[in-house]
Amino acid sequence: MVGVSFLAMAVQQVPYAPAVVDGSDGRVYLWIALGVGVLALVAALMLARAVIASDTGTPEMQAISNAIREGAEAFLRRQYKTIGAIAVVLAVVVFVGYKASPRTSPYALKTVVSFLVGAVCSGLAGFTGMYCSIRANIRTASAARTSLNKALQMALRGGAVTGLVVVALSLLGVGLLFLFFGGLEHPQAVPYQLVGFGFGASLVALFAQLGGGIYTKAADVGADLVGKVEAGIPEDDPRNPAVIADLVGDNVGDCAGRGADLFESTAAENVGAMILGAALYPVFGVKGILFPLIVHAINLIASIVGVFVVKTREDEDPMHALNKGFYVTSALALAGFAGAVYTMLNGPQVQPIWLLGCGVIGLVTAFLFVWITEYYTEAIYRPVKSIVEASVTGPATNIISGLAVGMETPAMPVVVISAALLLSYYFGVQGLAGVAGISDYAKGIYGTAIATMGMLSCAAYILAMDTFGPITDNAGGIIEMSNQPHEIRDRTDKLDSAGNTTKALTKGYAIGSASLAAFLLFSAYLEEIKTIVTDKVALAGGYMPVGWSFTNINLAQVPVFVGALLGAMLTYLFSSLAIKAVGRTAQMVVKDVRDQFKENPGIMLGTSKPDYARCVNIVTGAALKEMVVPGLLAVGLPVVVGLIFRHFSASYQASSALYAPGAILPVPAIGGVPVNLAGAEAVAGLLMVGTISGVLLAMLMNNGGGAWDNAKKFIETGQYGGKKSEAHKAAVVGDTVGDPFKDTAGPSLHVLIKLLATITLVLAPLFV
Repeated sequence: MVGVSFLAMAVQQVPYAPAVVDGSDGRVYLWIALGVGVLALVAALMLARAVIASDTGTPEMQAISNAIREGAEAFLRRQYKTIGAIAVVLAVVVFVGYKASPRTSPYALKTVVSFLVGAVCSGLAGFTGMYCSIRANIRTASAARTSLNKALQMALRGGAVTGLVVVALSLLGVGLLFLFFGGLEHPQAVPYQLVGFGFGASLVALFAQLGGGIYTKAADVGADLVGKVEAGIPEDDPRNPAVIADLVGDNVGDCAGRGADLFESTAAENVGAMILGAALYPVFGVKGILFPLIVHAINLIASIVGVFVVKTREDEDPMHALNKGFYVTSALALAGFAGAVYTMLNGPQVQPIWLLGCGVIGLVTAFLFVWITEYYTEAIYRPVKSIVEASVTGPATNIISGLAVGMETPAMPVVVISAALLLSYYFGVQGLAGVAGISDYAKGIYGTAIATMGMLSCAAYILAMDTFGPITDNAGGIIEMSNQPHEIRDRTDKLDSAGNTTKALTKGYAIGSASLAAFLLFSAYLEEIKTIVTDKVALAGGYMPVGWSFTNINLAQVPVFVGALLGAMLTYLFSSLAIKAVGRTAQMVVKDVRDQFKENPGIMLGTSKPDYARCVNIVTGAALKEMVVPGLLAVGLPVVVGLIFRHFSASYQASSALYAPGAILPVPAIGGVPVNLAGAEAVAGLLMVGTISGVLLAMLMNNGGGAWDNAKKFIETGQYGGKKSEAHKAAVVGDTVGDPFKDTAGPSLHVLIKLLATITLVLAPLFV
């Protein structure tokens, strides 16, 4: 989303004065957005204080919670040290690369500053969310001793800290950089100087999600295989040496990892939409640039209200209460979105009703993704039921059925994404139909950007629902391990079941937002290359032929086809490395648990405690080591492809370049200046096909893994023989296959999609 300069090329001289271009007017909107961001952080602090001030249960419960907290904080400290070292190296590379080009040299320092600020804010968002979640778990467990409603509200409000902090930091980070870089004085130029913010956020998000995902699923798989399948002991049994590592993993994967992930989504959307607004400055003025910040300010207010309306009864499914909060949040977000559109995106020839329609399309898309994900992962619907029935005949049929469900899941989401893109493109064209001097293509792309903002207008509440999942999972584990009465575990089981659904819904929501932006991101890269070529030709004394465009990439050309193959390969190889990392680390966990059972027979008898810390240390070290290679592959491959093909000869050049009449040059010429576009075109193929294959594969893994998990949990309610039955053993095997799908490779893939776009946009000058 960053580096979007294509609308600037599409917008010609607009024949009427902009609606509002006064800097003082922009100052008001900017300070409103920043003020709401600060208030959201204050609200998050108040929620955190209220949660932490709540009852912490019995000494036995506190001992377990303290072990989880210590393990999670130790892992995150070591993980962020590793990520920090990688970020510093990349910051130096970006600075040197920008300084090497006359076109980008003036922006080198600002790009690196925005990159580092984005990385720090992303890490802070993940750490803050986990800080509260590992303290909310025991408070939720304690509240469950008296009331399902109190436990539900405790878990959701603990999760809301993450949601509010993530969106507020994104809003404040982008808004303050815009202010300090002189955005009110030079509103059209400054948004382009924020390109590094999204890249920094993407980098941290990838490693946080990948490392946390490897940790959580390796511990989970190891604990299940030895505990449930081999030893026949219940989930979260205190005799299992891996159980604390498993509970730690819920926090570092689903809290810290997902927090950094959705921070990256909102940050990239903020920067990208501001750049689009800068390109349309003659139409909307500075208000068009600040529009995305106001949308996220509305998001924060609506989400706070949505969190506080959630309550449930003892006999009610907690999911109904969570959905009610989502509906309230969506309604308020829509009302605020409408007010922002009519106030800020107006003008003599603009029809705001069509632009509002784009935002409605985004909200409807979010609803549909939530519903589709719920359909494929909830036990009351056909897909999960089919896996449950297949479990009766053994692990093989369970896995076959689960894979079939996973392969089915991309169908409906792809139809929804396609419809959203087509409709929002059309609505964008209609909304700006009366504006002269702007191509229909630019108008349509702006419509898809508004739709993406609409989809993210409930992001804070969605993230609160996501963090609700690991908090309730931990709460159930604390209740089980501290031997609380059965009726308390029944309450936490209800919350845990709802939490599994909310985690699945958030993954679907995250991949949906990435998918909706995919076409915009690809178009952004193409037009960024066009801008670079235009500047280079002008610097060389050449001229740009009328109508020259870099919007047509010929798949029949060798560099493009090879780049496309490599893009598709990247998503599969990356997924393979992530899943193998889980497998290797899980093997270490299995070995340690078996060894502890053999070394200390008193563990199974309940007369002595296992060494939880030993298992936590094993998983921590292995997960941090395993995350480096797939992470560097994702960062390095597009750069390597662009630089290698940059030096290809004329015989490989695509037809988009125009040759100088009668000239024989080693590379194609544009306006009489030799320009080699093979590297840029190869990267375009990689980005396009890598995005498409990544979206489909992420959907398969997220929903397929979620369906396997809930099939197991459905059997554990007493159906088909219940726990310890043959169907349950088969379902556990299926769940362990699905675990790295839904919590490691799948979530990391939709971060990878956005990282590919941001890194290619930031480093685009190196490819021409």
